[in-house]
Amino acid sequence: MRYVLMHVSDLHAGPPFRAQLAEQVAREAHALKPDLLVASGDFVQRADFASQWKTITAFLKTLPEPRLVVAGNHDVPLFNVFNRLFRSYNAYKKHISPDLNPVFELPGLMVVGGCTAHGRTVDGGYLTPEQLATMEQHFQAAPPGTCKVAVLHHHVVNPPGSEGRNMIKNADEAVAMLDRCGVELMLCGHIHVSYVGTTLDVRPDLRQGTIICQSGTTTSRRGKGREHGKNSYNVIEIEDEVIRIGQHMFMEDAGEFVAIAEHVFPRRSAGVYKLPRAKRVIKADMDTE
Repeated sequence: MRYVLMHVSDLHAGPPFRAQLAEQVAREAHALKPDLLVASGDFVQRADFASQWKTITAFLKTLPEPRLVVAGNHDVPLFNVFNRLFRSYNAYKKHISPDLNPVFELPGLMVVGGCTAHGRTVDGGYLTPEQLATMEQHFQAAPPGTCKVAVLHHHVVNPPGSEGRNMIKNADEAVAMLDRCGVELMLCGHIHVSYVGTTLDVRPDLRQGTIICQSGTTTSRRGKGREHGKNSYNVIEIEDEVIRIGQHMFMEDAGEFVAIAEHVFPRRSAGVYKLPRAKRVIKADMDTE
């Protein structure tokens, strides 16, 4: 089994949107031919403006399918309080997807999205008890050996240098659910900084933890912190024994997104945490085993 996922996030159609860069993203997406393209929220800068939805829907039509998408906090109206509280997802459902908590399956792969953006929050987010229960039901129903992947907009761990940013309010509950279900990988965005790590970084009590794959902003000028003014996306390869994550960043002098780092994790079925010898990058210790 080998599946390739392309993970983009925080597109922000509107004043921050880099249209020419978006064209490059589409070219690279078609060249990659992913088995699934994941977009983890913030499709527009302000959900109140119809022109921004028009821009983003035109861009999405240039990307390959199949796609799994979840809403971000910017996809909920801000200025119209009534729409924000009572029609939070009307525009998103009309222009992007009617499914707020999507599920995608292939043999050996299950990807489950959860909508963390809600009208009663501005920058932050959360998963309702019903959402947590539904995600758990999907994950628990997956056949043995399935690679389980969760997709959220908001993050559950603050990367170094991003302390104080709004994670989902019930991050501990979400992290525990992912661990309980044996979810191997979580894709997210929100803070416009790319990061690869694991929930074990902050919760060493977990049984095996979940790999975190966070994308920066893929097509906007709103990169933050160490990625100020930069754009990124991730490419994930899921194999029988390992998960590979390639972090790609746009380089002006190259005129394209280039791989700046690659991370290799073992598929942690049965709680085993060990890379197969043939899958390692550094081979200096192989003769000693």
